[in-house]
Amino acid sequence: MHILVVRNNSNPQAVDASLLLATYLGEQGIQAYVVDSAELGNDQGRAFIRTQLPEVLDMVIVLGGDGTVLHTVHLLGERECPVLPVNFGRLGFLANEDTDGLVPLVARALAGELPVERRSRLKVEVVCTGDADPYGDEEGLEGEFTAPESPAPAASGNEPEGDRFGVNRAGLTGARCFHALNEAALTRGELGRIIELTLNISGTSVANMRGDGIVVSTATGSTGYALSAGGPLVSPAFDGMIAVPIAPHTLRARAVLTNASDVIEVTAEDTEQFREATLFIDGELMLFPEPIRKLYLSIDADPVRIMRTSEASFYEHLSSVFFAD
Repeated sequence: MHILVVRNNSNPQAVDASLLLATYLGEQGIQAYVVDSAELGNDQGRAFIRTQLPEVLDMVIVLGGDGTVLHTVHLLGERECPVLPVNFGRLGFLANEDTDGLVPLVARALAGELPVERRSRLKVEVVCTGDADPYGDEEGLEGEFTAPESPAPAASGNEPEGDRFGVNRAGLTGARCFHALNEAALTRGELGRIIELTLNISGTSVANMRGDGIVVSTATGSTGYALSAGGPLVSPAFDGMIAVPIAPHTLRARAVLTNASDVIEVTAEDTEQFREATLFIDGELMLFPEPIRKLYLSIDADPVRIMRTSEASFYEHLSSVFFAD
């Protein structure tokens, strides 16, 4: 049996807990792989860690806050294994509290006594200037992205360094499909000029908007950036998407909730340099060789499996975090 333990290495309590947990798992004859969250802060770090892991993982235990959980989910990629988050951070909407102790909690998880929630995640497909649009352009193959064949440009002095925490450079080498547990945010670029976007849902033009951008989130992400932008608090059982304008230059903009089968299409109407849009996926800056022209967002077929420990409902948690005196 192989278990991955991801710890928030900036938290001494999480580090101590990881050592205790590794000892316990070893006594049970389980191979534990301990990884620091600092190593998962960009695509290059995650790619290296993946080479050190076995092909099959039976469980992942996360010792940290919700941010550490997000980094872990991006590390796993397409791997299908349950995630047990234990809160050693400041925010614990995803992470569980270990009120009875870490080892008893893990023992319950190993015995199959913990319920598992299936959390929807986004599939984000990006079309940059010069890319063939798989769903719109005649030269594109339907359902298959065609990225430019030219090599990615060398980094200039103005670009974030490749090993910088929170920067994803996969788009510079041709990647155009990504996943998000919380949200994808298309926002104004570094010059701060407002951007113009068109929102289309499943073939219907919904809105033309000018402002700071748009957040498209899952129900899990409804307590994050989407909430700060004015979106609703949504039960994790909801399996659709939530589209929320960011600081729109209108009084008529509203958040929109979609069905699970819908596809959201966001088009950047002006991609000149002074109005370039910037994409963030679960808070991570995504870099591309050319301006972003369009996003296609949908609910991915493979949810993330989160193991839960508390019998308290989402609404009880909501009440204590957002509405308590």
